[in-house]
Amino acid sequence: MSASTVAPEQRWLVALDIDGTVLHEDGSLPDAALAEITRLRDAGHEVMLATGRSVAMTMPVLERLDIAPEYVVCSNGAITLRRDESAPTGYRREHVETFDPSGVLESIRPHLSQANYAVEDETGMYRYTGWFPDGALGAVSEEVPFERLAYEPATRVVVISPGHAMEEFLAAVELMGLHQVSYNVGWTAWLDIAPDGVNKSTALERVRDALAIDPRRVLAVGDGRNDIEMLAWAVAGGGRGVAMGQAPEEVVAAASETTARDTADGLAKALAALV
Repeated sequence: MSASTVAPEQRWLVALDIDGTVLHEDGSLPDAALAEITRLRDAGHEVMLATGRSVAMTMPVLERLDIAPEYVVCSNGAITLRRDESAPTGYRREHVETFDPSGVLESIRPHLSQANYAVEDETGMYRYTGWFPDGALGAVSEEVPFERLAYEPATRVVVISPGHAMEEFLAAVELMGLHQVSYNVGWTAWLDIAPDGVNKSTALERVRDALAIDPRRVLAVGDGRNDIEMLAWAVAGGGRGVAMGQAPEEVVAAASETTARDTADGLAKALAALV
């Protein structure tokens, strides 16, 4: 790692989504993106991850990228990590947002009776009922009856319903009346529910303030509906919000610019403009 070449007041805060942005759908890491991330890291910019992934599923990506930012945002903003060399992973939980998931679960189940449910607690432990794809919940999980899902405060509730077409799923979500929480619908019939008012942007604003980085020197890049608030936050502060080329229309609408698809080195092209 080379010495920083930018003055502190010239640093950019570069907040990157993981899946579909840093990594391809198959989990591969493009060489061009890695090269740009390394260049920005070595120049002294703060390159960090802001992801819907749990802590356990985020840490290996930091290692693959060979970056050690001061902060990392996980679980769609519910968990913010801070670098701490004394911690086993090199990071400790700096800020955690939780909520009582019982009301949400009770309101959703009548609308999606055949869905599969998981609840993540602040330690990263998932309790789930039903079926989830291999690796979707990380390494620490326990299958439990539905009634036990609400035993602990949650950082998020995850609902998947593979039997629903996307349009049907979105229609069901509209009928649920999800109050006191924030939610995002993924690419497939996947619902991610966080504490009220919590998303990637709320965590990133705390990070930006703690690092004393000018909001005009913020670059956020993402491709999913859970990136909408993050991109809009970057743009509102006078920074850059970049939507990946494959992003849905509502994600593109929140951004200030669009780059190429992840499979066409979109992230590398977006980062190349920073010096």
